[in-house]
Amino acid sequence: MEEIIFPNQIRMQRRLKGMSMQELADHLGVSLSAISKIEKGYRRLNQEQLIQVAELTDCTLQDLYVNEHNSQSDVVISWRREQERRNKINIDAGLKILGAGLRHIRTDRGHTLMEIAEKADMTLSVYHRIEMGQREVSEREFKNIAKAFSFESVEALRDVVDGLDKDGKLTEIMERTDTKFKLLSTPKGGTVSMYGVPTNEALKIKIFGTPAKDGNIIINREDKEAKEIARPANLLYKKEAYGLNLCTRRLGNLLPTRAILFVDPQDMVSIGDIAVYYIDDVTVQLLSIKEDETGQLYGIRWNPDEKIKLTDDDLSKMHKIVAINL
Repeated sequence: MEEIIFPNQIRMQRRLKGMSMQELADHLGVSLSAISKIEKGYRRLNQEQLIQVAELTDCTLQDLYVNEHNSQSDVVISWRREQERRNKINIDAGLKILGAGLRHIRTDRGHTLMEIAEKADMTLSVYHRIEMGQREVSEREFKNIAKAFSFESVEALRDVVDGLDKDGKLTEIMERTDTKFKLLSTPKGGTVSMYGVPTNEALKIKIFGTPAKDGNIIINREDKEAKEIARPANLLYKKEAYGLNLCTRRLGNLLPTRAILFVDPQDMVSIGDIAVYYIDDVTVQLLSIKEDETGQLYGIRWNPDEKIKLTDDDLSKMHKIVAINL
């Protein structure tokens, strides 16, 4: 089932204005089903859309979020219970087992993430989240994945995954995936209230980054003396996000040295993105993600030019740059 990622009070604010879901959908230029998912917390609005909703319902941006400071206790409790319920459903649905099974089959057959994603008519980001056990899979998507692996049916794919699980061949993959996800997405500072909605103490974001050898950058997110600046609006409820000083010329002259890169560890990296690639726990490189004609992923560094071949595991070592302050 889908994960609760955006607890909000949009439905309440909409009803206070006597507005229907269809009217809100028309105003934002999205489908009715999209509004339904947004109000249920399964889908986020971008910052521009949030501002539109606030203006339309005559409330502040903060009024649209759910947290202990601006919401009634029963509203907060209701969202907490729904979050717990959905998390249990996700576990019962076996998303982690499915993801580990797909990863086992794919690597055993020598396929890349990109190859399966393209054959299943998915973006790399979506398919990667499925293998990580972090995303629900629709019946249509399941059929496409089965076809991408040349299974005759969804049932045949399920049987293979179930067999791998019973044989204990997925335990190590699931443990390794959990470890990577927790390591790379756990916040190293900042205060965020329930459901990732920022408190007053979390309206700033820490900036890290000092020069290292070979154009690399050192990121010490345990640094309590790191400077802080105002958190970008689109990262208000992204408690794991952080800023990065552009203290290297290995991106060439694409950006001025004074630029600050904003990084979201939980946003999956795709082709065309600029990403922070962790060589170890603190040493990173800035890479522009590309793919060649065979579907092989690689990263590009400049000054001097360098092409770095990437494996599927490398995607789990990357954090996506989602905004730039010039």
